[in-house]
Amino acid sequence: MFTQIVPGLIVGFREGMEAFLIIGIMLQYLSKINRPELKKNVSSGLLAGIGGSAVFGLILWGISTLMGKEGGAVSKLWESGASLVALIFIATFIYWMIEHGRTITGDVETEVSRNMSSRGLFVLAMVMVLREGAEIVLFTFTAADKQAYLLGTLSGLLIAAVLAVLINRSLVKVRLSVFFNITLAYLILQAGYMLGYSVHEFLSALKTLGYLGGDSLVLTKMFDFSETVFNHKSGALGVPLNFLFGWYSKPEVIQFIAQYGFTTAALITWTRITDGQTRNSSKSAATLS
Repeated sequence: MFTQIVPGLIVGFREGMEAFLIIGIMLQYLSKINRPELKKNVSSGLLAGIGGSAVFGLILWGISTLMGKEGGAVSKLWESGASLVALIFIATFIYWMIEHGRTITGDVETEVSRNMSSRGLFVLAMVMVLREGAEIVLFTFTAADKQAYLLGTLSGLLIAAVLAVLINRSLVKVRLSVFFNITLAYLILQAGYMLGYSVHEFLSALKTLGYLGGDSLVLTKMFDFSETVFNHKSGALGVPLNFLFGWYSKPEVIQFIAQYGFTTAALITWTRITDGQTRNSSKSAATLS
């Protein structure tokens, strides 16, 4: 249970913090341009985004419960396909944050200025929150122990809400760039683990259906540490490695390549985009001087 609560708490805290800070940026910008009467629309959008995320979560939870009752290959194929679809959405969210993380304040203010109406601000706030909420739901949906993960997520959201209020009221100071970089790296690791899990469940389903024999080369293990302290479910070292880095103690070769291939590609993309943004910033500063 602990191995699911901690990842849920981190994801809930990270995504909740981002959503609440975006709403804070919107409210502060409206104060700056003397349009406080529009703040109620942002607040309504926040509540609508939270409500929409909850409905999305309940729908996925219901579908997952029904599919889980089928058991066997049907359940495994569902888990595999659903995890893959969730990964696609999460990967787009991660890419968006890589591109906009350093300029999020300016980007949000620009969007607010473009949607300066009651309806426009409501929709903008709702979409911003719903995007983060959907990411939380997708991570929770693909967790092994959904109830434990949800408990961690709700705890993370509560902490994020309190901290966001303190930050927006200038009661505490936090180096958000460091925080977002660390948690973004964690999301990338968890997304890679999700892909590996999808591949593993698909291969397991094919084996259950009889399309793959137990001695098939496709099922060849990269390594097997399941009988050691590196067991990802019960090992003294394997458990923390699992929820911190997505460690799996007995992966198929294909699963291992997919998981760490994705992680490596995402980290390289992040590095290249960040380096490019740094160079562009340096050029702009040199031009202005």
